[in-house]
Amino acid sequence: MDKVFMDDVRESPGDHHLVRTAEDCIAILKTDLPLNHLSLDHDLGSDQKNGFEVVQYMIDHRRYAERITVHSANAPAGKRMYDALTEARNQGSFPYHVKIYLRPLPLDWK
Repeated sequence: MDKVFMDDVRESPGDHHLVRTAEDCIAILKTDLPLNHLSLDHDLGSDQKNGFEVVQYMIDHRRYAERITVHSANAPAGKRMYDALTEARNQGSFPYHVKIYLRPLPLDWK
């Protein structure tokens, strides 16, 4: 598993492993397996941890993928995630070659 797509509603691209919760995504990050791509949603259900908590875990533990995409349709929350990731990279928490993208997807994306 080198590509992970975290979202509670959308289906993942065929070559990505789908996780529905922040807890499941963090569990993958804890394995220290190398990741080529990590695509993150923010809103994961009203009583669930959200995507920003995954971002905080990544920053706090210096865990990253070679490419990170924030795909949340929640524009302010997605921008907050993107800004936190780019700031962490600029401060040296992640290598500078890590690519970080903000690419919101509509909820009905397939």
